Amino acid sequence: MALNFHQLHIFHTVAEKGSFSAAAVAMHMTQPAVTMQVQTLEEYFGTKLLDRSTKKIALTESGRMLLPFARRSIELMRETESEMTRFTHKLEGRLQLGASNTIGEYVLPPLLVPFGRQHPDITISLKVMNTTQILDEIARHTLNFGLVEAPVVHPDIISESVMHDELRLIIPAGHPLEGRQTVTLEEASAYPFVLREEGSGTRQVMEDEWRAKGMDPRALQTVMELGSTGAVKSAVEAGLGLTMLSPSSVKHELALGLLHAVPIENASFKRQFYSVRLKSTLLPLAAVAFLNFLRERTLGESGEGSGTL
Repeated sequence: MALNFHQLHIFHTVAEKGSFSAAAVAMHMTQPAVTMQVQTLEEYFGTKLLDRSTKKIALTESGRMLLPFARRSIELMRETESEMTRFTHKLEGRLQLGASNTIGEYVLPPLLVPFGRQHPDITISLKVMNTTQILDEIARHTLNFGLVEAPVVHPDIISESVMHDELRLIIPAGHPLEGRQTVTLEEASAYPFVLREEGSGTRQVMEDEWRAKGMDPRALQTVMELGSTGAVKSAVEAGLGLTMLSPSSVKHELALGLLHAVPIENASFKRQFYSVRLKSTLLPLAAVAFLNFLRERTLGESGEGSGTL
C-alpha cells in the first residue's frame, strides 16, 4: 500500500479540528469514512497517530511527528497547482465535465464566456445529467470531473465545495405577495406550490429548511411536481403556484418582471455546489484552471472580476 495524500489531508484535518465529526463536516465526508481513512494511515505506519481515550482527540507522539509533514504536503500540493497554472501561460486541450441541471443550464453558461476569453485554447465539452450519471462517466474516464448540488460520499471520489448558492421564494407577476420585502414561511405556505421532483437537490434544500423551522413540507399544497427547472419556471409564470429556486436560474424572468424573488424571514436556504473527481486520477491543468476560476467568482457573475464564494 502506497502512502496516500488524501489520508494525510484527513489526518491533518482531524488533528486541526480536534474530532472526527468536525473533520467529517469540514471535508464533506461521513464520520465512519474519516475514521476508516485514519485507521488505514495508522496501519500503513504501524503505529497509533491519535489518542481516542478522551472525549477530545489528542495526538500521540507519532501523530505529533507526522503532523508537520502532513501540513507541508498539503501546502506543497496547493503551491504545485497554483504555480503550474501560472507557469503554463497558454493552457490548451479539451475539458470534459458533467454538471447537474441547475449548474449546467443556468450557473455555468454565463461563466464560460469570461473563462473562454482568458483561455481561448481550451475547448469545453459540458454534459448536463444527474449525479449518478456523472459519477458513472467519471469512473469510465469519459469525464474529467463533475459539478453537483450535494456532496458525494464514495471511497473512490473526492468531493470539494467550489461555489455556494441560496434559494429564494419565486412568485409570478401580479401575485398578492409581490412588492413584499420579505415573507414568513407561514405566509408562503398559505399558497399553492410547484416543485421539482422528489430527490432533486433544489427540493431537498427547501424541505430540509422547512423541517428545521418545525414545519412539515408534506403539508404544503403541492399542485405540481416537475422534472426540470425550466418546466417549474413556466408553471409559476403561468400562475399555477409559487416555488423555491436559485435566482441564477430565473435571471432573465426577473429582469423582464415575469417573476419576482422574495427572501423568507428567519430562514436560510443556502447550499453548496461541489466538484467531484476520482481520487486515483490527477486533474489536467485545464480542469485545475477552470475550478480555480469558479472559486474566484461569485455565483452568476458573467463579467470579469472576482468575488468570495
